[in-house]
Formats: sequence, C-alpha cells, structure tokens
Amino acid sequence: MRRHFEEQLEELNAELVAMGALCEKSIALATRMLLEDETGLKREVESTEESIDRKERIIENLCLRLLLQQQPVAGDLRAISAALKMISDMERIGDQSRDIAEISVEMNECLACGEGATLLHIGDMATATSGMVTRSIDSFVRKDLALARSVMAEDSVVDGLFEKVKRELSSLIGSGPGQGEVCIDLLMIAKYLERIGDHAVNIAEWVEFSLTGRHAGEQH
Repeated sequence: MRRHFEEQLEELNAELVAMGALCEKSIALATRMLLEDETGLKREVESTEESIDRKERIIENLCLRLLLQQQPVAGDLRAISAALKMISDMERIGDQSRDIAEISVEMNECLACGEGATLLHIGDMATATSGMVTRSIDSFVRKDLALARSVMAEDSVVDGLFEKVKRELSSLIGSGPGQGEVCIDLLMIAKYLERIGDHAVNIAEWVEFSLTGRHAGEQH
C-alpha cells in the first residue's frame, strides 16, 4: 500500500514539473512577442495556457485520489494540500502570460518607447520571474527548504526592476505622439510580470508549509 502511495506521489511530482515547464514556456513566448515583435506566437501562448489548465485538472484529480484513497499521514497530507494550492498559482501564471501576449499584439510599434533600457528591464523581469517559478517547483520536488526561501528573497529583485520600469516610463510617457498609450501598455506588462513573481513566492511559501507546517505568509 505504501509503495503504491509513493508511486502516486512521484507521479504528482512529475505532473507538477510538467506544469511548471508549461508556465516557463508561456512566459518565454509572451516575452518574445513583446521584445522581438513576434506577434504570430499568440496562438501558441493560448495553446500553452490551455495545456496549463488541463494540467491543473489532472493534478487536482490526482491529489483528490491521494487524499480519499490513501489516507496520508501528516507530512504527506501537507505536501498534497500544498500541491493543490500551488497549481492555483501556476494556473494564474498561465493566465497572466496570455494577458501579456494579448497586450503585445494590441500595442502599436511596441518598441517605439525608444529607450532600450526600459525593455531591457522588462526582459530582466521576465527572466527573473521565470527562474523563480522553476526553482519554487524544484524546491517542492526536492524538498529543499533553502531553495524555497531563496525564491522568496528574490521577490525584492523583481520589485526593484518594476520600480525601475515605472520610473523610466514616467519620464517617457509625454515624450512624443502616441507614447502615452504605449508606455501604459508596457507598464501593464511589467505589472503582470511582477504578479507572476508574487505567484512564484506563493508557491515557495506553500513548499515551506509542506516541509515545516508553517506558512511564511502567516508571519508577515
């Protein structure tokens, strides 16, 4: 019985890793649409977001089977409960990547804001948040509390990049015809990336709960 339970837990871990990889892919695709003007990728972003939704349902059903059929002990119960919370955040990451893609399509001449530094910082935000998502899920699979806490600590880096983007866009917003609308769109994209970082932190906090029984958010 325990062997079967452990096999199902391994399946759960594999599905979480796969869902995390889809989240990474959706962030990368949406960022390419913005930074490289590859608006033709919109359908692939939408397809990836649909795959994320399917994974959420698969993992949710697997967790419910584990809870109902296997009667897990305290530590396992926390891990399964954490996984259910994590997939909710991962689903939102897929939604927000799709939102970034949609804004990128709607933007007229999205590089016309002129200052490469602004888009560079948005690119840096995308790289940082994607890495946070990956490491937060890795920390769950590896039961690595230090890794989970490093993800929480990195939130300040993303917040700092967001502040840089805001300052730069504020100075550019009235610099020429049509710049205001473009800058507002870029600010929305930066905000979505900041939220993705927040979701990665949420995942890491649930990892801490699964390992220690304490949720970092309760200490704030």
